[in-house]
Amino acid sequence: MSFTIRGLDPAPFANLFDLSDDALARREMCRVMADSDVGYPDRITLRDVPVGTPLILLNYQHQPAATPYKATGPIFVSRGQGEALELQGEVPAVFARRVMSLRAYDTTGMMNAAEVVEGEQLEDAIERLLGDPQTAYLHAHYAQRGCYAGHIERA
Repeated sequence: MSFTIRGLDPAPFANLFDLSDDALARREMCRVMADSDVGYPDRITLRDVPVGTPLILLNYQHQPAATPYKATGPIFVSRGQGEALELQGEVPAVFARRVMSLRAYDTTGMMNAAEVVEGEQLEDAIERLLGDPQTAYLHAHYAQRGCYAGHIERA
């Protein structure tokens, strides 16, 4: 079974970099600077950004379904990204080098399964969870901090 992993659309985040730190704080967001080449995964490009890259850390509603599983979580976004990354049947390196949590949802937004796996085993877990006909899509999270990582669906 083939799958698609998508980064977030950059449009809703584009104007955030023009805001002052005070304006970001009023929105419960903050500006951070990557101080390591690993540890600052951009949700648009699905890549760790290099040292010195400015990012916005914000709370993002990744699961808007009107169920008990409605959820938000912290994400990093960087400036000036063209289009969201879309991968077909491929796990991005930023996922493969981390322990990941996968959450499977049905068409109503109810969670029907979940797994925590090492990144190099992620492809098998994705295929297993999407193999269930009751699963409509998956959300990936970085298991260590629980941050939302990306949306996965059948190709």
